[in-house]
Amino acid sequence: MRAVYIEKYGPVEDVVGFGDVPLPAVGPGEVLIEVHAASVNPIDHLTAAGFMQSAAAPEQARILGNDVAGIVRRVGGSVTRFAAGDEVFARVVPGRGGTFAEFVAVDEHVVARKPASISYEQAASLPLVALTAWQALVEKAELKPGSRVLIHAGSGGVGSIAVQLARHLGAHVVTTAGAASSARLKALGADEVIDYRNQRFEDGGGDFDVVFDTVGGDTQQRSYGVLKPGGVLVTILGAPQAQEQARRHGVRVESFFMRPDGDQLAAIARLVESGDVQPVIDRAYPLERTRDALLYSRSGRANGKIIIQVR
Repeated sequence: MRAVYIEKYGPVEDVVGFGDVPLPAVGPGEVLIEVHAASVNPIDHLTAAGFMQSAAAPEQARILGNDVAGIVRRVGGSVTRFAAGDEVFARVVPGRGGTFAEFVAVDEHVVARKPASISYEQAASLPLVALTAWQALVEKAELKPGSRVLIHAGSGGVGSIAVQLARHLGAHVVTTAGAASSARLKALGADEVIDYRNQRFEDGGGDFDVVFDTVGGDTQQRSYGVLKPGGVLVTILGAPQAQEQARRHGVRVESFFMRPDGDQLAAIARLVESGDVQPVIDRAYPLERTRDALLYSRSGRANGKIIIQVR
């Protein structure tokens, strides 16, 4: 099968290859998905660069990619949730197999049925970002109706879904983004959009129950000051001096890395079908141009998700 892979770590332009690799084996509890579309996340170009890896080269060619939408073509022993022919989507288990390929073997427990109302490309845009938003706002923040939430980088992949999910949960939604994204984010459910290039978000006052941080650094440090006492800062980027800051401001800090979860993805699929969440796509590339897609992702200019069209 054709796939996009690395055999060593380094800059995307130097290490990402494209060619034929063996078809993945299907183990017990796994399904073999014929990939129709995948999507790019920052973790993909960071993986190529060796982020969170040892300095040693991969032991074998490592296929990149985390999100998939496609059709189940084969099921392993003990699989009960899916059958050949099912249309599905998933965020794969890290390290098990990549989705920038014609086929991928995936644990059935991280897979959900694709919403019938959307395309494979739209479905592939959702798993990692939607699960991240769900776990941040539902699990960690326990966002309630009427709560005030500040979502940083609302025009990004995670942010654009988080805005919609927060609206669905009944929160008053404020987000930071460039001015060009303001109308689109208000259409997605933001009550207020702060142009981060021309306005410091803390200048508008605070009183937030929740801040969802997808930026880190100085933005994260400034965010403590806009939380109510007893509020919560949720971040996907780690929180230096978290306990010290939490005590100083009288708030809670939750730092996490999303996990694949088929049941949560099924709940997200229901929100898509009801119209409460819609995919946000920037642009698409064919499989053979995945390197270009990774470079575009690395540039930080994407508004929404970058799609890889496999079939």
